[in-house]
Amino acid sequence: MKNYYRIMLGRKSAYAEEAYKGNFIAAGFIRDRDLTNHLSNNGRDFNQQFIPIFLEQNPDKTKISAALSCGMLWTIVKGIQIGDIALCPDGKGNYYVGEVTGDYEYHKGEALPHRRAVRWFSKTVSRDEMSESLRNSAGSIGTVSNISKYASELENLLSGSHPQSIITTDETIEDPNTFALEKHLEDFLVQNWKSTELGKHYDIYEDGEIVGQQYPTDTGPIDILAISKDKNTLLVVELKRGRASDVVVGQCQRYMGYVKDELAENNQDVRGVIIGFEDDIKIQRALSVAQNINFYTYKIDFRLEKKH
Repeated sequence: MKNYYRIMLGRKSAYAEEAYKGNFIAAGFIRDRDLTNHLSNNGRDFNQQFIPIFLEQNPDKTKISAALSCGMLWTIVKGIQIGDIALCPDGKGNYYVGEVTGDYEYHKGEALPHRRAVRWFSKTVSRDEMSESLRNSAGSIGTVSNISKYASELENLLSGSHPQSIITTDETIEDPNTFALEKHLEDFLVQNWKSTELGKHYDIYEDGEIVGQQYPTDTGPIDILAISKDKNTLLVVELKRGRASDVVVGQCQRYMGYVKDELAENNQDVRGVIIGFEDDIKIQRALSVAQNINFYTYKIDFRLEKKH
């Protein structure tokens, strides 16, 4: 199954036109190293090798920034598969769209030296054509964003056909209706973070162009990675999305383990939050013996206001 990635080609899409004309996508992290002999199939191994190099070159950055930067670099040079689809903003309100056709190439001396060949489609996609949720995801801060959950909408935009129903074949989804409802909850939560209960005590992790939405780990992306306002606690936020209770609890714990082992400084604690549509006795039971994870439910406030 092919995946879809939004890729920024330089700050403010500075190299988008060059990449379009040259038929490539690219990244500029650790630009002085040829990665040809370092393309591990395991992103964790890649990170362990290159995070120290990144921190040496960028001593003002944190371990979180280094891990994310190296993770995004690995995604571009190795994680993205031939046949996957890249969307790259052109800086003018449109997105170049193309199919990745080649493996990693190193172009020494270029601003974005780590490259993959792409066959660009003739059709571009305008931000104005996108749903609000897709616009938010495609416009998120960071070099790489996996937007595969919008595959159906993107295919419709490229083909000009009408939207289709949301269908999921994920075996961990117990409630497809709730899954559909929560499909865009993450983007809404990020956009409105400061007005939530969590936003009173935590900020979504951000460092310049790096933000903690869909933070990559060696077992999948964390929905939201946040940091307490006093910088002493890292928070893993996982959305239930209609999945089986045991699955989401286990996933949250795995992500917390990654953050504890790979990202947290010696003086930082790690906590978790699971957010679901309704109360869940299975989650309550599981978390009764996991004191460092909290469970929240959310409410939708839908109103009609008569104007005439």
